[in-house]
Amino acid sequence: MPLKIFRRMITLLKKEVSSFINSLLGYIVIAVFLLVNGLFLWVFPLESNILDFGYANLDGLFLLGPFVFLFLIPAITMRFFADEKKSGTLELIMTKPLTEMQVILAKYFAGLILVVFSLLPTLVYFYSVYQLGLPKGNIDTGGMWGSYIGLLFLGASFVAIGVFASSLTDNPVVSFVLAALLSGFFYIGFEFIYNLELFGNADLFIKTLGISAHYSAMSRGVIDTRDVIYFLSLIGIFILLTKISLESRKW
Repeated sequence: MPLKIFRRMITLLKKEVSSFINSLLGYIVIAVFLLVNGLFLWVFPLESNILDFGYANLDGLFLLGPFVFLFLIPAITMRFFADEKKSGTLELIMTKPLTEMQVILAKYFAGLILVVFSLLPTLVYFYSVYQLGLPKGNIDTGGMWGSYIGLLFLGASFVAIGVFASSLTDNPVVSFVLAALLSGFFYIGFEFIYNLELFGNADLFIKTLGISAHYSAMSRGVIDTRDVIYFLSLIGIFILLTKISLESRKW
């Protein structure tokens, strides 16, 4: 890739990140993510409450995180292409010396960076649990980092789904709803289908098509190549679908 084109991709990526961070919505979305997780981990008297149940782990964060991501990530991605279509600037972007795939990747990685931004403050929870352990540091650090990697892969998959949903419409609200529904289906939809036991010996295969099975394996601290390949494949499929969606405007 020529250096000039790479710089243009970085410029587009920075534009997407800065426009989100410089807006009130950006701070609200990240604050809600941290607030919801914080309440379930430290305040509400549920099994996820670390202080009430006395276990030095962050299982509650990794159990709750995907469901919060179902709303957080569509809020991040809903404007990526929908706003460009609505304002008529999509064609302007596409006339620049960037291919459709390069524009998609720039927006995708912008979304991924914002997901990382939302996760970084949760390291405070890890530090708190580390300090509260008896003795201090009595926490499965390896399993915790494995869970973070799993949550990052899950977030990366939701971003790809969200970018695709945004390419389908010029209405950010519709984009948000589509992304949330698609992400929810890929996270838990196959679990419901699997439990129906309609497919006989293929039930287990149906289960492995969903994100939940692979995320659960990573949340146990086990980084299996098959799970990594699954997430990368899912991301690749939705990025390709986004490209097809954008190309369809020429048909």
